[in-house]
Amino acid sequence: MDVENVNQYIGKRIRNLRNRNGLTQQELADRTELTKGFISQLERGQVSASMVTLFDLIECLGTTPAEFFREEEEQIVFSENEYFEKIDEAGNSRQWIVPTAQKYQMEPLLVVLQPHAGLEEDKPHSGEEFGYLMSGRLNLYLGEKVYHVKAGESFYYPATQRHRITNPGSRPAKFLWISTPPEF
Repeated sequence: MDVENVNQYIGKRIRNLRNRNGLTQQELADRTELTKGFISQLERGQVSASMVTLFDLIECLGTTPAEFFREEEEQIVFSENEYFEKIDEAGNSRQWIVPTAQKYQMEPLLVVLQPHAGLEEDKPHSGEEFGYLMSGRLNLYLGEKVYHVKAGESFYYPATQRHRITNPGSRPAKFLWISTPPEF
């Protein structure tokens, strides 16, 4: 394995462990006295960490060097107790239903938006996004256009323009949301 592949491997392992522990990059940076920028670059495989720094990160993430570098068998089925969930101040929930999706081409999430709430606007980026609304209603804003989505409908768009999703209804909206490439 060359240096670039080692950096990618270490970065993905750090990101997966950080996500499993429910930490933001800033929280991990604070615990290790590193910068958020360094953590971000490390997770993307753009920089290398010294052995001392790497072992400090591994310890802060609740594992050992032996566990960190152990090869894992490819997981195919994921159970609900493995999902990573983040709930914002408004009570909106995002569940990463494939916790290790960062190493794949797609990132599936199960999202619940509270009534009259919305997700923050995404700036244009490469990739595509797909959603399937299981219950409730959504407004999908793409650039200057608004699309109204009802339960049982799906949406698909290139993410090359500003976009955001809101719930205009009076009950929670639940939808499956898949993006490529993974953004978290």
